[in-house]
Amino acid sequence: MSRTARSPLVKRDWGATEDGCSILHVDMDAFFASVELARRPHLRGRPVIVGGSERAVVLAATYEARAFGVHSAMPMQIARRMCPQAVVVPPDMAAYREVSTAVMEVLSEVTTLVEQVSVDEAFLDVSGARRRLGPPTAIAAGIRERIRATHGITCSVGIAGTKFVAKLASEHAKPDGVLLIPRAATVEFLRALPVGALWGVGERTEAALARWGLRTVAELADSDVSTVQRAVGKVAGAHLHDLAWGRDPRPVSPGRIEKSIGAEVTFPVDVADLAVVQTQVLALADRCASRLRSEGMVSRTVSIKVRTSDFRTLTRSRTLPTPTDVGREIFLVTRELLAGVDLEGLPVRLVGVRTEGLSPAHATPQQPTLEEATAESGHGRRDAERAMDLVRDRFGTGSIHAASSTAPKPVILEGHRPINYRRSETGPILDVTSPSG
Repeated sequence: MSRTARSPLVKRDWGATEDGCSILHVDMDAFFASVELARRPHLRGRPVIVGGSERAVVLAATYEARAFGVHSAMPMQIARRMCPQAVVVPPDMAAYREVSTAVMEVLSEVTTLVEQVSVDEAFLDVSGARRRLGPPTAIAAGIRERIRATHGITCSVGIAGTKFVAKLASEHAKPDGVLLIPRAATVEFLRALPVGALWGVGERTEAALARWGLRTVAELADSDVSTVQRAVGKVAGAHLHDLAWGRDPRPVSPGRIEKSIGAEVTFPVDVADLAVVQTQVLALADRCASRLRSEGMVSRTVSIKVRTSDFRTLTRSRTLPTPTDVGREIFLVTRELLAGVDLEGLPVRLVGVRTEGLSPAHATPQQPTLEEATAESGHGRRDAERAMDLVRDRFGTGSIHAASSTAPKPVILEGHRPINYRRSETGPILDVTSPSG
């Protein structure tokens, strides 16, 4: 959801006519935090933050914590200063995935037309379920009640004639509410929003539109298409003008293919030695490849993200000649990308690897790796990594790692204590040790 999508000026009642409003957007409320509160009922009503160490970022926050200005993606150090009384809970991604899967099963019992767009939200087309379950508002009420009764968490539901408007409606229904936008009220609803509510409008696009005096959806809708196109480009301008008038023909698409798979890590202390960063990149590439294989996907594009000690974020990407799910191949590309990043002499705070341009492995031609092409047995790196997957499935994710991810020698950073690698379930991470060892 856009940063500025929710407006306090938007009213909560736009009418009760449900004809033509068959699209639901179901969005869990503060999902990670809600799952933790369901497991820790004694924390209800208190500000709770889900996140890691001081150097990590906020993954989720309860509405009590949000009242102090805490929000997701905020550095934990800042969040703790803004809300020192908050209870900080470490994330449990396995638990969140389990609840997410169960919630999506609830939605799939309502209709087969379910498009999951993230771990905690999905679109539904309930046009074929109305005879069986009633009007969309009744269906939304049933979904919310079942999720609350089964998992002890809440969700908000937006109901509209298009996906775009339904998503905006769910944002304005939060927390724990339902908002119906009848087709006849769609344009009036949109005109009350800032231009940042439109899909695809980030900070730069918002600034570009503002230079042309377009700060609200109403101002954009009332402008000529050519004016908007001069501000943001021909294709984007036409698309935004359509959205401003509520035109969004995209259907709910079940079985949506995941667009990317990635992993990243924030170091406990800033790292100046690129050999240490490279070792972590290998572990991240291995994790991405393992996830690709488990999802039955291959990737055509590989990217790397590096955040320096001054919080600058640098990204580089490369498209591969043929798609892959082999960690070694992903690592070789990311290693070259890392070498091409100009850090300006600054140590590294965070590094991440992402695989994009995904397609089903069974339907995508794959070129044999060099090892497979030259090995007499016909087996190579891909088979070796699949064998590693089997070991991890049986003995845990920390049971085996790529051979070259062995710990490097300790690195002394100016102004820091020595740092060493140790093992964890998610790969090698840094240990801070005393000067004496």
